[in-house]
Amino acid sequence: MEKENIAVGLDIGTTKIVAMIGKKNEYGKLEILGVGKSKSLGVARGVVNNITQTIQSIQQAIEEAENNSGYKIKDVVVGIAGQHIRSIQHSDYISRDNPEEVIGGKDIDMLINQVHKLAMLPGEEIIHVLPQEFKIDGQSDIKEPIGMYGGRLESSFHVVVGQASSIRNVGRCIQSSGIELSGLTLEPLASADAVLSQEEKEAGVALIDIGGGTTDLAIFKDGIIRHTAVIPFGGNVITDDIKEGCSIIEKQAELLKVKFGSAWPGENKDNEIVSIPGLRGREPKEISLKNLSKIIHARVVEIVEQVFAEIKSYGHEDPRRKLIAGIVLTGGGANLKHIKQLVEYITGMDTRIGYPNEHLAGNSDEEISSPLYATAVGLVMNSIENKTQSAIKFETTIVPEKVSPQRERYFEPVVPQFKEEIEVAEEEVLVNETTTQGGSTETRIRRSFFDKYVDKIKEFLDNAE
Repeated sequence: MEKENIAVGLDIGTTKIVAMIGKKNEYGKLEILGVGKSKSLGVARGVVNNITQTIQSIQQAIEEAENNSGYKIKDVVVGIAGQHIRSIQHSDYISRDNPEEVIGGKDIDMLINQVHKLAMLPGEEIIHVLPQEFKIDGQSDIKEPIGMYGGRLESSFHVVVGQASSIRNVGRCIQSSGIELSGLTLEPLASADAVLSQEEKEAGVALIDIGGGTTDLAIFKDGIIRHTAVIPFGGNVITDDIKEGCSIIEKQAELLKVKFGSAWPGENKDNEIVSIPGLRGREPKEISLKNLSKIIHARVVEIVEQVFAEIKSYGHEDPRRKLIAGIVLTGGGANLKHIKQLVEYITGMDTRIGYPNEHLAGNSDEEISSPLYATAVGLVMNSIENKTQSAIKFETTIVPEKVSPQRERYFEPVVPQFKEEIEVAEEEVLVNETTTQGGSTETRIRRSFFDKYVDKIKEFLDNAE
């Protein structure tokens, strides 16, 4: 029997972390087996700024996904975003030793590897090298060079670059959560895989993914990625504006935005008012929905104008670069009422909301086909392409542990309970040691309860200093 290709995607966002487990069904559609979601603590504008909190949030999302699906996660494909991401256009070529031999995959790999050696700014790292059109012996506009003859193979590339330290921090969080990192994908590319059709990519389309901390842009034309950008504003900035403008707490501001918010101020009548309970016995606050939508409108206009400036810098007014399919909005921000109309009004381009249901199996949960999960669905699709066995089914005879040995260190109580003290008095403790090669070896160490207790006291004193 063939092994199931179980794929796992992990979307580390600014507001939420989503772990999604899926596989392809017999019709080639994506069947979601389990989803875990946790509040994202320790991530700001798509960049990790608190390792410990991020690890805990990741573990929470992973455990929920494991419990929902009955699969144990081994490795994940992670989405990367943040204002440190930039993209450059670059052309490169190789001269082939034997032009009489047909061009194969290894020639293209050689060309891509050559681009990976490009000199970057200090502290930067190449995330993706995406070939665009190829040129063989001067003949241009070749989409698929494999199988052709030629001596000089040339290509233009879309190179995505990010800050090395930010990428390493994400990797560290994943490994400290007790799982492996099988791949990194730029978040707008993952979202694009989930919500765009091949026809749209051919015709020319701009995908705008409005997340909590960042707004990501990916532009496609002739089926090829042409431009990517990450704008360091998202839904959280709108919430902050409501919080300041209405003098309310963040939780209330978020609820107001989701339930009553609109990007179009003309929609609300002057007499539409929402009453918000006051803090600790204070009088309730009355907020006019017209004022609320004015606050939201001002910030959304700013975000859309920044994205539109990026679309203009790509050169969409050039007839050969025209984006016939217009704009597709996705991400949590796409759920904001009347945002589609506002984007159409500002840009003058056709706009639709992108739902990731095109590639999902028919029986998928309605919640998963929300724009909120577009990136996570795209990352699972990416993981399927890697053909890795990212999760294994729990054995029925073994009751799955809630927490893996590595994760246990973060949840261990400082003073174990009496019953546990007796049990661990002479236990064998499994320690997972990560080798330099990236694998892990298991060492058995006999430790008494008192050793552990002394360690705890030492740790406590160290922290106290």
